[in-house]
Amino acid sequence: MTSPPPPGIAARHAPLLPPTSTSRPSQECAPNAATSNLRLARAGLGHPPPVISTRMRTGCRESRTIMKLGKSRYKEIVRFIATLKPTRQCMKRLMERFPCQSPSTLLSIFSQEYQKLMKKTHSRHHTTEAVEHYYSRYLKDVTENPSAPILLDLANEVDFSPALMARIILERFLQDQDGPAPSKPVLNSMLRDPSLIPDPVLANQVHQCIVNDCCNGPWVDSIKHSVGYEHEVLLREKLIERGLAFLDEDQLRNKGYDKTPDVILEVPIAVDGHVIHWIESKASFGDENSHSTYLQEQFWSYWNRLTADCTILYIALRFGPGLVIYWHGFIEELDCNRERGILLKDEFPDNIVTLLDCTAQESGHGFHAEGKTEKSQETM
Repeated sequence: MTSPPPPGIAARHAPLLPPTSTSRPSQECAPNAATSNLRLARAGLGHPPPVISTRMRTGCRESRTIMKLGKSRYKEIVRFIATLKPTRQCMKRLMERFPCQSPSTLLSIFSQEYQKLMKKTHSRHHTTEAVEHYYSRYLKDVTENPSAPILLDLANEVDFSPALMARIILERFLQDQDGPAPSKPVLNSMLRDPSLIPDPVLANQVHQCIVNDCCNGPWVDSIKHSVGYEHEVLLREKLIERGLAFLDEDQLRNKGYDKTPDVILEVPIAVDGHVIHWIESKASFGDENSHSTYLQEQFWSYWNRLTADCTILYIALRFGPGLVIYWHGFIEELDCNRERGILLKDEFPDNIVTLLDCTAQESGHGFHAEGKTEKSQETM
């Protein structure tokens, strides 16, 4: 969940980012799109897309790129990611290796696996010995060739995040300048805007690390926040298109709720035969680790809450069963809590049944029954 800029109902009318990030192009339309872009490029009006974007769906039989993954397929992707370095070429290699998978799914899985690796090795890179070694190495190399991407090369050499390496070196540099360790706000502001760093050479080195890190750093954080908000707006737009009344996160908090899903439906709907009271938007891939965390920290608390009455502990209904949309896909085997009130989807469902649909259906059956009765009476 993110904190959208416009509060309350105003968020419904917030402009959407281009829908290409969430749309799933079919194999049939890809050549036409590529041809159109190529014509624009030849006319000087645009640039052709990368070859991989057209070629990635070649040989796929699916009408859209795959978002949901079986556990075995997911593990295959993870094993291949373990062989990659976090460079600009890694996504191209991933899409070439798995041409039928959605690029957004592959990028999300890659980012998750990279974050897991950084958590495992974080302490090793932050020991006093490691920090002093990295800093002395930087001072030596920058004296010899200040224009070379020293910090970026060092991060790649030790298999560490460039943005996190830049943070280590910058913090150590500021200690040399001022003595005590810099405050976190000061450090973060310099990482967001390297021009604030008093040493122009180090500022350039930090900038190179931030720009070339695809999974960490202030720029990546801003992109993730924007993408998360974009999909929350997309969810609200879909609900408005279907004419479904709902309360958003800000409206719920104004009512005094602490933990809330992105939207609560004022009138429940049915999806795949299950009643839905709330919907949560996740602009990520649902793997086992993240989904387990979300279940414990968010989803189960949406469904119910623990309440104590003297010595008796019981479960009280909170919002009821709901739907989680992992816009970048999820492991299919994780969708195993439907009977307990948690459904998973990788897009906004198109098989929604509303109370109005049920009423119309019942009315239709009633009219049909009356008609049959009248006809039988006439026959008699």
